[in-house]
Amino acid sequence: MRILRFLAITLILVSVAGCSSKFRTYNGPEVTHVVVNKGDRAMYLLHHEQVLKSYRIGLGFAPFGHKRFEGDGRTPEGTYVIDRRNPNSEFHLSIGVSYPNAADHAYASSKGRSPGGDIFIHGRPSKNRNGGQDWTAGCIAVTNREIEEVYAMVRNGTPITINP
Repeated sequence: MRILRFLAITLILVSVAGCSSKFRTYNGPEVTHVVVNKGDRAMYLLHHEQVLKSYRIGLGFAPFGHKRFEGDGRTPEGTYVIDRRNPNSEFHLSIGVSYPNAADHAYASSKGRSPGGDIFIHGRPSKNRNGGQDWTAGCIAVTNREIEEVYAMVRNGTPITINP
């Protein structure tokens, strides 16, 4: 009897674990624009003018001002495009922002520096789960559950505007 009970509980646990996936589906209105307001620590997913979802966010460890150089800890400002996805990110899931653009490259180059890159919207690894608000190297951070929603809702090619 104990063996049957043990097997039943094990089967239930395996079934429940198999149902939990970080990859969600989304069948709602298309996200036509992502807007980030750094000063408010907020990100909005829009369908034209309608806000579909909003999120509290974390930013780079130096959150004020536009990203200029690799390692400056700032989150870029301006309009970019969601251009890639990383389903195996160390930050749970991540979607890439097309920083740096031609102007970012030109400015950094004029100063003899690299503009940096690899700016993403992503979740939080366990080492940063209970940390402060602005801890990334310039990325936009949400919770792991939230990045699952964002990853499902936002497609490559979607414009993203990052405001001061």
